[in-house]
Amino acid sequence: MNQAPSTLSFPVRIPFVEQLGLELHACGQGASELRVDLTEAHLNSWEVAHGGVLMTMLDVAMAMAARSEDLSGPGCATIEMKTSFLRPGEGELRALGQLLHRTATMAFCEARVVNGDGALVAHATGTFKYLRALPAKGRTLKPLQRADGLSGPAVDQP
Repeated sequence: MNQAPSTLSFPVRIPFVEQLGLELHACGQGASELRVDLTEAHLNSWEVAHGGVLMTMLDVAMAMAARSEDLSGPGCATIEMKTSFLRPGEGELRALGQLLHRTATMAFCEARVVNGDGALVAHATGTFKYLRALPAKGRTLKPLQRADGLSGPAVDQP
């Protein structure tokens, strides 16, 4: 996995991830690492990480691991995800994603969120489908929005 002392740029633009303040710290060779330092906006009524924040971290960590061998290639969409919450998330959290197996069209991944002490907060497994474009309303295709402002590869509409 490519390690860097500072954050990396996400290869695709995901406004929701930007809003949450998730940072990409490593991505390569079938693995990824995201981090977030929790703020009040991330908390639930118990004043710990909201489950939606944890699930988003797990989902994005798995998707980045799935794409890590070819970041300029197709995007991926979550087909299914199973999550277990083990303890409340507090402080800085890290999500570690791992590609377990891939085919030409699918990726099978797992991820875990750990706290600053390295204790396991949440774990997930997921299945992802590689896509060059996303079918949308009216038989149009939505291209992948890359971080460099360009769209994904050209795709013929049916």
